[in-house]
This record gives sequence, C-alpha cells and structure tokens, in this order.
Amino acid sequence: MALSLIAIGSEGFAHDPQSRGYGFVYREDAVNRCPGCGRSHWHVGRVSAECAFCATALPLASATSRGAGSHRNGFRRTLLSEAA
Repeated sequence: MALSLIAIGSEGFAHDPQSRGYGFVYREDAVNRCPGCGRSHWHVGRVSAECAFCATALPLASATSRGAGSHRNGFRRTLLSEAA
C-alpha cells in the first residue's frame, strides 16, 4: 500500500500565486529583458518568445486570449439530432 510522504494538512491550495513566485511573461507592448542573460532580442511565435542569445523561452502574456487553444464561453456543441 502506497503512503503519502507529505502530511495532508501541510499541502495548502495548489493554485496559490504567492507560493509560485514571480512569473516571467513576454509582453508585446513593453521592452522585455531576458531573465537569463539580460538582453532584449527575441524570436516571437504564436504562444511563446525565445531569447535569441541564450534560448530562454517565455510564454506570451496575450497567448491565452487568442488562438486555437483558447476557450470560448459561448460555445454550444451541436447535437447530431439537431443538425439534420
């Protein structure tokens, strides 16, 4: 039988922003310095930006608001019985 090594009461909330620390993101409307080397030359893609010097990758701050992976609140699944 497998036992947990962490006490149940000490886990806390899994999505606690204070315990995660500072999150680096690439912002399109600002000067972005690389957290790895301090330079500001980037290769920008659809969901991430990569430093041209040290290859540190950062997610785009606006990546969650667009693209095929974003969720839509008004989405309604079409049933086969309604389609005919």
